[in-house]
Amino acid sequence: MDIILLKLSAALFSGFLIGIDRQIKHKPLGLKTSMVICIASCLITIVSVEAYMHYSSAGEGTQNMDPMRLAAQIVSGVGFLGAGVILRRSNDVISGLTTAAMIWAASGIGIAIGAGFYVESLITVILILIAVNLIPALLKHIGPTSLSQVDVALRVVMFEEADSTHLIKQLQRKESTWKERKQRNIVIRDVKIKDVDQGGQQLDMALSIPRTMYMTELYDRVKNIEHVKSVAVEQR
Repeated sequence: MDIILLKLSAALFSGFLIGIDRQIKHKPLGLKTSMVICIASCLITIVSVEAYMHYSSAGEGTQNMDPMRLAAQIVSGVGFLGAGVILRRSNDVISGLTTAAMIWAASGIGIAIGAGFYVESLITVILILIAVNLIPALLKHIGPTSLSQVDVALRVVMFEEADSTHLIKQLQRKESTWKERKQRNIVIRDVKIKDVDQGGQQLDMALSIPRTMYMTELYDRVKNIEHVKSVAVEQR
């Protein structure tokens, strides 16, 4: 009983660490969900292993039993939870993939703890937290410029006399120094143009902007360009 309590407590703590990371970032996978997944996965694994040991000692035709068969079904079941947090936003951007992966990881950690791999589980939790927090933060500062940018959707409606090429040139204006380019450069990934009422033009653009740039700064920058009628900005 003591070893089972230790396993379940270790699963609770591991689920807590993963859940608090998601909770801080306001992701769908929170503390309660993460801990429940980890503890339940641990319990099912314990039941599977203990049942095998019990019937094996009883000698009741256990040659065909697999102690991890029940635990293997956890992965399939957790897949439905992971699919539930993957969302397609209105701008066709997929979100929630990391959270879905964390759900899958929490179940895997619970299985490992239930099977008695405590040290391996702890190392896995630490490496996962490093992978989703520390490494991306380091890459933002020392990695390529593209890794320190975020994607945004920009919709601009222009008056009839507007020149859309002038708008694009203004957005892609290059700064003189490397530091200014890292802080202010905008990269246009995709452009869609269509005519709207009263002879105007609507441009839907996918942009990459520095993480340090405020959405309001981008809005003001576009709004101050000649012949711009309206601006809408959304972070992807």
